[in-house]
Parts: sequence; C-alpha cells; structure tokens
Amino acid sequence: MKSFPLLACGVLVALFAFSSTSVGKTKIELKDAQGKDVGSVLIWDQGSGVALQLQLHDLTPGEHAIHFHQVPKCEAPDFKSAGGHFNPEGKKHGFDSPEGHHAGDMKNFTVGADGKAKAKLENADVTLKDGPHSLLSNGAAIVVHAKGDDYKTDPSGNSGDRVACGVITK
Repeated sequence: MKSFPLLACGVLVALFAFSSTSVGKTKIELKDAQGKDVGSVLIWDQGSGVALQLQLHDLTPGEHAIHFHQVPKCEAPDFKSAGGHFNPEGKKHGFDSPEGHHAGDMKNFTVGADGKAKAKLENADVTLKDGPHSLLSNGAAIVVHAKGDDYKTDPSGNSGDRVACGVITK
C-alpha cells in the first residue's frame, strides 16, 4: 500500500509529460496548385524557435526550398497571395547574405524519386509564441518552391515557382 502514492505520482508525471509534448503542435495541410493534398507539416516550438516535421508526397523529385510567408492565404494557382517571406526585421534574403536573412528562410529538403519527402527542419528565427517573430500573431503560410534555394539571391533564393502552400493560424 505504501507504493500506491508513489505509483500515482509516477502516473501523473507521465501523463503531464505526454500531454506537454503534444501541446503547441500545429498541423498544416499543404495543397498543390490544383487543390490536391500533397501532405502535411507538423510544427512546434523548440527552444527559442520552431521545429518542423515534413510528410510530403506527389512532388517532383529533387531539392526544394521551403519558406514561411507573411500572409495566411494560399490562393491557387500561383500562391502569390501568401506574400513575401516572413521578414519582421526587414532583412535581405538568404543565409549567405552579409545583411542577415529573412526569419522565414529555411534549409532546403529533398524529395525522393518516388515523389515523397520526410524531413525534420528547424528555424531559430520564428516562434508560435506571442511576439514580433510569431507565425500565429497575424497568421502566416508555409510554401514549397519548385527548386532549391541558393541561400543568397534576394528576395526568394532563385527557388522558382510556388508549388504547394498551407496556411498557419491559431
């Protein structure tokens, strides 16, 4: 009987740990220009930034850019309604820019020959918490581009057309 309170405390700690890992995760469904589902992105706060888990399909094989964009709209066919990259500090584009980079810039990911991509990315410059770097304050979009980002060409890294888009909201 003396072990029951200890067991109960252990169960409560485990439940709290499990529930706190799922709190704050947001799932974004991505669609292509024809409105067809091409997968999802799970995003959550991690440290001072965010982590993303990509589960995508039906994309062209090869390297693709992915960016956070400033407007929570994904109007097909070109997704230009998503506006420019999320850039609360008004910096230039690209990790190789001496003037800094957009908060919405992220590393490229690769789509396999089967049209599928599964990747974990991180972005230390945005958050889901309140503040000027929050993707949720006014909403945002996540956009997949046709080509990889060259990490230097302003404003979009020479990454080509916007081929998939999903809206990020509270």
